[in-house]
Amino acid sequence: MKILYYDCFSGISGDMNLGAMIDLGVDKEYLLNQLNSLGLEGWELILEKDQRHGISGTKATVKQTRHEHIHRHLSDIEKIIDESGLKTEDKLLSKKIFAKVALAEAKVHDVPVEKIHFHEVGAVDSIIDIVGAAICHNFLDVDEVHVSNVELGGGTVKCAHGCLPVPAPATAEIIRGMVVSKDGVDFEATTPTGAAIVAALGDSYGMPISMKIERCGYGIGQKDHPDRPNILRLFLGESEKPSSGHDAVLMECNIDDMNPEWYGYVSELLFEAGASDVYCSNIMMKKGRPSTLLSVICPLEKEKSLKEILFVETTTLGIRVFPFKKETLTRKFEKVDTPLGSVTIKRSFLGDRLVTEKPEYEDCGKIAKEKGLPLKTVYDKILSYIKR
Repeated sequence: MKILYYDCFSGISGDMNLGAMIDLGVDKEYLLNQLNSLGLEGWELILEKDQRHGISGTKATVKQTRHEHIHRHLSDIEKIIDESGLKTEDKLLSKKIFAKVALAEAKVHDVPVEKIHFHEVGAVDSIIDIVGAAICHNFLDVDEVHVSNVELGGGTVKCAHGCLPVPAPATAEIIRGMVVSKDGVDFEATTPTGAAIVAALGDSYGMPISMKIERCGYGIGQKDHPDRPNILRLFLGESEKPSSGHDAVLMECNIDDMNPEWYGYVSELLFEAGASDVYCSNIMMKKGRPSTLLSVICPLEKEKSLKEILFVETTTLGIRVFPFKKETLTRKFEKVDTPLGSVTIKRSFLGDRLVTEKPEYEDCGKIAKEKGLPLKTVYDKILSYIKR
């Protein structure tokens, strides 16, 4: 089982996360190409090596190349994401992270989510930080994310609402349920963006974990504290013992009276809420009615929230629930330079034995369009190259 571990001993911010991801091995060019598909102007991502207390890592800075006076609502940001060229999984995760911030702001200001307008988090640099976090996470394709005790910092922070104590009110809402510490440093160590990232990604918080570390990445922060280095550390590795699978739930419901256009919307909601898979099958119900079997697979801990979505957002009157054990192969991704261009190769392993390897569809499709070749030709040529 592939594991990503967030060591937030000095907090977490959006830029620290980006730096740590690049330092961990996420392909820089891939990240920039995906971010450019947002169609946003007026920004530049600067990635450079830096040090804190003698520890070397990558410092990421999103520089705004022009000033903007835009206060975006959640709907504005979701429109930017939806109309971009991002992969579907990157769009869904980006919106999930933004939703964490929006729900927190709505609670703090006691207004509906749709009326919240973002200040700092709606700026271009924060959009790049959050969407970049989603892209990097999906690039790593990990099975679980575990988060350490999160340092919040201390003192006060200046924001659009004035000078506020650390943690900022939105951060305080987002970190509910996490294991945290405070006043380890005298500045805002965890920002709302950083808190939203680990809130959206984390499977556990502050729990001991056993893993075989394969890689380590350091994201350098913008602060320089005399006692504690302003660094986010990430570990990428495998569970110490081969996984024998994990418990999951299959939920099913038969639907014969729902507008077919709604299935796509419901599927997106389910994926955003943590479903592992959502699919539809054609069935025949009583009295010869053509109907749809909606199936949802999810981890045990997501059952309650996904069940609520099914009852509220569909016309079903009942749900069948089947607990089961899910067995998976270990998956690894590698960027490979081929005669046709750079392609991500997905390899699956049973223990230490390679079972399958294949190029990612999105990369092959992009090459096929650029070179005017049939997709099948591109796929076969790349497959032959990596198996040579």
